[in-house]
Amino acid sequence: MGEPVFHGTTILAVRRGAQLVFCGDGQVSLGNSIMKGSAVKVRTLLDGEILTGFAGATADAFTLVEKFEAKLKTFNKNLVRASVELAKE
Repeated sequence: MGEPVFHGTTILAVRRGAQLVFCGDGQVSLGNSIMKGSAVKVRTLLDGEILTGFAGATADAFTLVEKFEAKLKTFNKNLVRASVELAKE
């Protein structure tokens, strides 16, 4: 059996009409142990213009946030194009 892996897994977004709820559970686990119960998984990018969150292994999620912000800057805040290009990468 390999080394335990850090996980930070839950992001939820719900939109109904003009209202949006976007949240993360804040829990980071190592195997069966909770290592941190207050991680920030939902963040704003580009001076608060974009709200984002990534689920999955914690290190991967933080890396994806940074890469997503870079793609948004590269493609002039075009959310769809930045998302597609990040998915391709």
